[in-house]
Amino acid sequence: QVQLVESGGGLVQAGGSLRLSCVASGRTFTDISMAWFRQAPGKEREFVAVISWNGGITYYADSVAGRFTISRDNAKNMVNLQMNSLKPEDTADYYCAAALILSLGYFRDSDRYDYWGQGTQVTVSS
Repeated sequence: QVQLVESGGGLVQAGGSLRLSCVASGRTFTDISMAWFRQAPGKEREFVAVISWNGGITYYADSVAGRFTISRDNAKNMVNLQMNSLKPEDTADYYCAAALILSLGYFRDSDRYDYWGQGTQVTVSS
């Protein structure tokens, strides 16, 4: 079992920045892929970013590429999402997810992830 706890959400003006963090516990962290998803009110959950077990591979949704950066610190069992140049359309609940086995090409599929955090709310005002 893996427990995931997100933090760092809040209210920010358009153009501002936020840094989300997710701390994992319960099993070895260093061999699992980690990702961030988000869900806006009335919309389906969507992929935001993913990072491989050693941080060597990252992928981003087109909507956040160049503005968001995913990183991980395996010594702290932590994955972060630095969000810059935030837009009102980034408003959503953000979820941390962990996948024990994640094949290339399936990282956008939420069904491929085994564990989820409870979410943290991000609101971007215009």
